[in-house]
Amino acid sequence: MLKRSKGGQFALYAKALPGNPYDGHTLATVIPDIEKSIGNEIERMLADAGYRGHNAPESHRFRVFTSGQKRRVTPATKREMRRRSAIEPVIGHVKAEHRMGRNYLAGEHGNAINAVPAAAGYNFSLLLNWLRMLLWLLLACLHGRAKPRAA
Repeated sequence: MLKRSKGGQFALYAKALPGNPYDGHTLATVIPDIEKSIGNEIERMLADAGYRGHNAPESHRFRVFTSGQKRRVTPATKREMRRRSAIEPVIGHVKAEHRMGRNYLAGEHGNAINAVPAAAGYNFSLLLNWLRMLLWLLLACLHGRAKPRAA
């Protein structure tokens, strides 16, 4: 389920697929990998129109919901689809600020190597921001407890 994360939205899965495949044709390889990495079965997948259920594993064929879909869409799924739009800026940040715009590593292995550290760097920047806020909070608490010196 898509829930707002207080610390920011972490990138849970990143993978570079060789040959620049069409979005909808990546579901057969991506869905089992994501389930293996999170250790749980995907209940519902919310995607943009490029993923119209092409090539999804048979067990997940009716669990892929795309934008603009009218059939089998419940009010809860509609709410989650509106929340899905918050994911697009995360992808943009990973591409723009974490070296996904240009790959300096050669070949297919370079593409695969570049995708994972870019997502990890994005996650690490979220953790650093959280630690920075925690440090400021601790310093504010310590400063507030300090007793004024008597002259």
